[in-house]
This record gives sequence, structure tokens and C-alpha cells, in this order.
Amino acid sequence: CHFYRCVEQTRLQAGNGYKNTLHCIISIYKKETVTGFFKGLSFPLASITLYNSMVFGFFSNSQRLISELRYGDRRHPSSMLDLAMASMMTGLVSVSLGAPVDLVKIRLQMQTQPVLAENVTLAGNGSVPLRSMGLQAQPIYRGPLHCISSILQTEGIQGLYRGAGAMVLRDVPGYTLYFIPYVLLCDWLKPNGNNSPHPCSIWLAGGVAGSISWVTATPTDVVKSRLQADAMHNKKYKGIMHCIIQSYKTEGLHVFFRGATVNAIRGFPMSATMFLGYELSLKFFRSL
Repeated sequence: CHFYRCVEQTRLQAGNGYKNTLHCIISIYKKETVTGFFKGLSFPLASITLYNSMVFGFFSNSQRLISELRYGDRRHPSSMLDLAMASMMTGLVSVSLGAPVDLVKIRLQMQTQPVLAENVTLAGNGSVPLRSMGLQAQPIYRGPLHCISSILQTEGIQGLYRGAGAMVLRDVPGYTLYFIPYVLLCDWLKPNGNNSPHPCSIWLAGGVAGSISWVTATPTDVVKSRLQADAMHNKKYKGIMHCIIQSYKTEGLHVFFRGATVNAIRGFPMSATMFLGYELSLKFFRSL
């Protein structure tokens, strides 16, 4: 699931001044205490049940629809092509809900980050340009609802979907590398003659699939995060390609892999729990 993100991941990808994950965590704690790690999470947590229900439900129904169209039987086993098509369709549809929620969360997490002030001038006879310096930004949003209202007033409905193009580039291949490894690993770990894998196998397959998906999605996730955080102060990115080029010019190739470690570590338990909960819920309701 590419929906739930931690503060340190957002700060590493869209912020400045952090050497690595550990430095980011320590800096957040020193400046903002423990509460800094929970900024912007109330809205995603309130929406995550709806989002995951939509994602897993759409994927399952897409598989059945594709099987019916191709084989005339909704229960026909899905081929690799069928899984890929269902995964890509799921990634595309997920953006409709995921983009606004992710945008709000990133704006709330990034609003206290230092902004870059260039050529600050001193009063007097003429202006004296100073070197770039970080100025601590003041919070501009009181909460998720105030953030949504402010974005709608200043940027319109399209403002809620800023970075949606990059999110499509992330989630379409991302969900393909989320569901396909899971299905393959479940089949591989399934005991001979057993129709359903053991819960431990589901947990392991889901965790591995989550880590694979998140790590490979990191470059496009960096671009998406920067585009969504960009409009808070002075816009510096005109679009996806401009963001990629400018990020590469100023920070090098490694910038696109910021937060990969956090993604890999966090992706395993989160996805493992999600897939296990989904499969056990399906099994329970089918037994009724």
C-alpha cells in the first residue's frame, strides 16, 4: 500500500538538510519532540480503511472481470498478464482517493520545515545579497480540514491533485510489483494439495511484496512528494520532468533514492499485516 507514509520519509524526500534517515529522526525529535513524528497522520489514518477497501476490492473484482471477459468464467485462475492488468488498473484508480489525502498529509508534515531564502537584502545604502539561508517556516494550517479548505480557496480543486501525474507513474507499476510478487510467493509457499496458503505464508509473502513495491517506487515517490510540497511557499517545479531535471542537477542521482531504507523497513510489517487481515477477513465472510 503506497498510502500511509511516515514523517521522516516525507522530510527526507521533500525536505533539505538531512544527511540520512537517522539524522532526520534525531532532528525531528530535537526540534519537535515525539509529536513531530505524528504530524499529518490523522487524515490518512481516518481514511486508510476506505482506501484499502477500495484497493483490494477493485483488484479482486478486476481479476474476476478479466477472467470473465477472457475465459467466460469469473473463477478461472488468473494468468500473469491478467494479474498485471488488474494491478495496473488498481494503481490508476487508487490515485483518485490517494492523491488528495497524500497531498494534505505532506503539506501538514512539511509546513514547519525551513524555507530557503536567497538574496536576503539589508536595509541601508543599497542592498547587500546574503548567501542562502534557512528560515524556519511558521505553520499555516491548523489541521486537515483547514488545509483542504485553504488549498481549495487558493489553488482550486486541481490543487488537491497536484502531483497526481507522478502518483500515477508511481502506483501503476508499484501495485503491479505489489500484487504479482504476493500471488507468486503465496503459490510457491502453499503446501501441496492445499487450496489456501498458511497464515504465516500470507504474512511473509505480503511483507516481501510490500518491501519490493515500496523500494522500486522510491524514485517516483520522491518526485511526487516534491511536487506536492512545492506549492507551500514559492513554486519552483513546473511539472514532473522539470522536477526530475532540477532535482538531479542540484542533488545528483542519489536524491531519487532518499527514504528507500525507510520504505523497505516499514513496507514489510505494514504490508504483511494488511494482506493477512485481508485474506483472513475474506475467509471469515466466505464461511458465513
